[in-house]
Amino acid sequence: MAGNMIITIGREFGSGGHEVGRRLAAELGLKLYDKELLKMVAEESNICEQVLRDYDEKPTNSLLYSIVMDVYPSMNYVGNTLSQQVSQAQYDTIRKLGEKGGCVIVGRAADYILRDNPHMTSVFIHSSMRFRLDRVMEYEHIDEAKAREMILRADKKRASFYNFQTEKKWGAVSSYNLSLDTSDIGIDGCVKMIEAYLGQKAEYRRSSKS
Repeated sequence: MAGNMIITIGREFGSGGHEVGRRLAAELGLKLYDKELLKMVAEESNICEQVLRDYDEKPTNSLLYSIVMDVYPSMNYVGNTLSQQVSQAQYDTIRKLGEKGGCVIVGRAADYILRDNPHMTSVFIHSSMRFRLDRVMEYEHIDEAKAREMILRADKKRASFYNFQTEKKWGAVSSYNLSLDTSDIGIDGCVKMIEAYLGQKAEYRRSSKS
């Protein structure tokens, strides 16, 4: 069923989005790209991986510039700053992954970069604050106050990045093909729901062509 499919996953901090992506990739036999993407970008661009981490999912105007240049490559641009180089390198890598297919990409506005790819399905993972607090407290070994602060800070960063770089709104139902709540059906439940959605999507496409 996997073939050339691409699943992009946006996620609230602490909702288990990365874990959903990891398990989904394992179930479907796909490659997973999250933090691993930064290493790949570093290898292909010769930009230090630590620099990429410093700029990871932070808002700049470079992503939209990259998309414009992809459509209108004859345009000239002056002022290639470090943030623009990082954004361009990440954009190029995600586009290459989209051409190859067969992967799960977490974050980095991959759903927007690959929005014209017919094999892409975008998913957003969210959950209740209580669910997220409990997870963050457990994994980070911190108290509730610090966990809440970490969640709010991370969500603000992700929303700012996504909203600034794309023409959509981070977390809005209309921005994704599928939106799932891990606090309602669990991480495994989300994986099963995504698999069911992908199966139904493939079936619908086959029937519509017949």
